[in-house]
Amino acid sequence: MNVRSATPDDFEAITAVARDTWHETYDELEADMIDRTVDNWYTDDSMPLEAPGTVVLVAERAERRSADGSRTESDERDGDLVGFTHAVAQGETADILRMYVHPDYQGEGIGSDLHERLMTELESRDAERVRSFDFAFNDTSRAFYEGLGFEQTDEGEVEIDGELYPEAVYTLEL
Repeated sequence: MNVRSATPDDFEAITAVARDTWHETYDELEADMIDRTVDNWYTDDSMPLEAPGTVVLVAERAERRSADGSRTESDERDGDLVGFTHAVAQGETADILRMYVHPDYQGEGIGSDLHERLMTELESRDAERVRSFDFAFNDTSRAFYEGLGFEQTDEGEVEIDGELYPEAVYTLEL
C-alpha cells in the first residue's frame, strides 16, 4: 500500500471511491441523492489541495512482489486508488472531513494506514485535538474511530438535499 499526498489528477478516482463507498454504506439514503452529493462534495473545489491547513491523502494498491522483490503475477488494478482522507487543521484543532476505503478493500488495514499518515501530517501542523464527523448511523465508522481511541463528544446535523441527517462528532486528544 502506498499512501501519498493527493494531486489534481486524483479527483476522478477519489470521486469513484466515494461513490462506491456511499452506495455500499448508506442504505438510508436514496441512490440519486448519493450521486448528487458525491458529485458536489468530492471535487477539487470542495477539497482544495492548496488551501492552508488542508491535507488530502490517497492510498494506492501496491504491486504484488515476490520474496526477492520482483513483480509477481500481473494485476491490472495495481496502483489503483483504493482510499482517501481529507482533513483541515486550524490552530490546535484538526477536522477529518472525509475518510473512505473502497468496499472491496475494507478490512485490509488501508484505513489504519491512511489514519496513521494523516496523524503524522496533522501533528506536524501542531494540532492538539482531532475531530471526525460522520453520519450517526454509520456503525462501521463509529467502530473504526473508537478503535483508534476517539470518543464521541458531540452530535450535530448535516444537510443534504434539504434534508437533515444526524451526525456524530468523534474527538481524539493528541
